[in-house]
Amino acid sequence: ALLPALLLLLLPLAALAAAAVLLGLPGYDIPPGVNQPAKLRLVLTVLLGTAALGRILEKTGLCSQITFGRYVRQGRKLGLDPKLFIQDRQFNEVPVRVYQPKATSDGPRRGILFFHGGGWVFGSLDTYEKVCRYLSRESDSVVVSVQYRLAPEHKYPAAYEDCLNATQHFLQHLEHYGVDPARVTVCGDSAGGNLAAAVSQTLAGSSDLPKLRAQILIYPGLQALDFNLPSYHQNRGVPLLFRERAAFFALLYLNGDALHMQEVLEGSHIPPDMRLKYRKWVSPDNIPEEFKVRGVKPLRPTDFIAEVYETVKRFCEPNLCPLLAEDSVVHQLPESFILTCEYDVLRDDGLLYKKRLEDNGVRVTWYHLEDGFHGIISLYDYCGFSFPSGKKGLDSVVNFLKSL
Repeated sequence: ALLPALLLLLLPLAALAAAAVLLGLPGYDIPPGVNQPAKLRLVLTVLLGTAALGRILEKTGLCSQITFGRYVRQGRKLGLDPKLFIQDRQFNEVPVRVYQPKATSDGPRRGILFFHGGGWVFGSLDTYEKVCRYLSRESDSVVVSVQYRLAPEHKYPAAYEDCLNATQHFLQHLEHYGVDPARVTVCGDSAGGNLAAAVSQTLAGSSDLPKLRAQILIYPGLQALDFNLPSYHQNRGVPLLFRERAAFFALLYLNGDALHMQEVLEGSHIPPDMRLKYRKWVSPDNIPEEFKVRGVKPLRPTDFIAEVYETVKRFCEPNLCPLLAEDSVVHQLPESFILTCEYDVLRDDGLLYKKRLEDNGVRVTWYHLEDGFHGIISLYDYCGFSFPSGKKGLDSVVNFLKSL
């Protein structure tokens, strides 16, 4: 009797959610150059419907919008993989999932610490199961997927600390997993790319652990000083990450709420002297000209608001915004792979970090998806249809790993 009652309750809610989606779609921008625009529109419709239904459920008191969003994003459980041993473990009390190829190996394998995306708010071991299986199988590597604590329940630096602790544990027990100490890489997409960059910086000066062989940053978010870089305006309405949502997630991770989001978007949260200090690293001047052809919106002068800065001043910490690390740290970083997408608000974060690394003598392999959008890697094989450009991006990661 409970199931029909729930269905009767959800049908009108679903109708309301669908109406919200149809009304909201015209406000989003899917450029014709995007990979599989019709499929992306379908994915966007599902995500907007989920968000709208989540808002309704939250207002009725049934569950929070974030809880509902996490539940929907879990996806279905995958069956056994004939080529992989897969087991859930705890590394320094952090939940992880370990993927090990079943085939015999001539020697120790490379190891990969994988930190998932999701704006520090969404994502799980199950959400990224398909991606991690693919990386492990195709690169013949031991992959450790890390389930770090999520915001807003767990604010910064919880996610960073979990990823660092899991990485340190793995580096201390490589022999148990048949991993070569000279070939361990940290990897992550979006918020996971942020965490991979922060962990890599922290371990760069460590002498009591094996040094990381490389870092792989897939459309990473690396700074929260300037949400007015060219890519933020060119792609502000392009799924799957909108300009406002980028600031929203950063604030949720930092403070557990999104207060002062408008001031942060406008740039009122950073003192003029500090903005000047970081201009050598965070500036449209450091973006190659070919990425400005779709337009550059000059930053309107805004008044600095000291009270806002007091609530967000930790944005200037490299463990939260790795683009702001000092040169003395950056020049010690391992070989790096950076993937960017043309239709992504975070494109310029990746381009700026690429320049910083190269300026400090770090070898960088850069792969740019001309038709890519934010989140495309995890959609390479999504609900029965594929995004070929996502597969291309994932294969570029595999090819880089094979070169190590």
